[in-house]
Amino acid sequence: MSADVRAAGYSAIVLDADTGRVLHAHEADTLRYPASLTKMMTLYMAFDALKDGRLKLDQRITVSARAAGQAPSAIGLRPGQTITVREAILAAVTKSANDATVALGEAIGGTEAKFAEMMTHRARQLGMHNTTFKNASGLPNPHQKSTARDMATLALALLKNHKNYYSYFSTPEFEWNDRVFANHNHLLKRYEGVDGIKTGYIRASGFNLVASAKRNNRRVIGVVFGGTSVKARDDRMIQLLDAAFKKLEDDSNAPLMVEKDDRKPGFGLISSAEAAPVTGKAKTKTPKPTNDNTAGEWAVQLGAFRKATAAESVLAKLRHSLPGAEPLVEPVESGNSTLYRARLTGLSAEEARKACRQLKQKKMNCSVISPDA
Repeated sequence: MSADVRAAGYSAIVLDADTGRVLHAHEADTLRYPASLTKMMTLYMAFDALKDGRLKLDQRITVSARAAGQAPSAIGLRPGQTITVREAILAAVTKSANDATVALGEAIGGTEAKFAEMMTHRARQLGMHNTTFKNASGLPNPHQKSTARDMATLALALLKNHKNYYSYFSTPEFEWNDRVFANHNHLLKRYEGVDGIKTGYIRASGFNLVASAKRNNRRVIGVVFGGTSVKARDDRMIQLLDAAFKKLEDDSNAPLMVEKDDRKPGFGLISSAEAAPVTGKAKTKTPKPTNDNTAGEWAVQLGAFRKATAAESVLAKLRHSLPGAEPLVEPVESGNSTLYRARLTGLSAEEARKACRQLKQKKMNCSVISPDA
């Protein structure tokens, strides 16, 4: 990887969108400035409002002086002017227009400050526990922070919860007042299968990108923070997407990519030196009678957590207590949020029961999972 990408504070993560499995991560939980990736959350809130009838696509919203006065990027809205919700969405997606974005946020929250509070609250509900929003656009604010993992969580939520509106992110251009604004996401044209999602830049963050791509009925989501140029950021994303699709094609247990990470084992990362990688791929089994002699198909569940890193941390600490076990992080839907089960799999019934007894003696929670559970 080039030093150019890292210069502004590099973070990245790649997910298998079908399972939530982390295929690659580098400083994925380090706080960064999201810049215009923030608009993904504003649009999520707009899609929520469209879904429950608080907004309509052809509804005209009035542009306030505050919205019209936002720094570029902008489409040149004037105070008192009106714009439809659909036009505001398209301006935010393509031009990353701050004036249209703030007008949209004010239409939902009344004021941008109130809307930012609503954004943060909704982000928490989606599992974005390290994200705080202070404005709708992503313009500089020292208290507006997020992480690569949280942005991947948001992209996944947009895909799953707002399928009817996700196609807006693939809009190639938007025409407004006889001007045509091209989508800032160059990967829509550069990379086969990319159909969204958002770019971002402020000086403090560098060039950021969330991309989603689908090939051979498999979808991956990539997040890159901290490019020092559009090209450096885009080239790095292409490398990550290529590696992710190769990983899925190979269906291998080997780590996607080995990079040094400065976090210590036991704090949310299992390093390549710790043998089998954590995988979030859910296993689907045909129900069959439970048999104590069914070797290798029993598991010990160590809990369900609100964050994947918490599940990974537990597995990292206990991995060596069961050398023959395979760690598994399994995402499961729970209401409007996602929980992450931490399991040690590939055990016999005797091994699983013995391990759980030992863990309970240490005052640790666990449960034995049979093959037909």
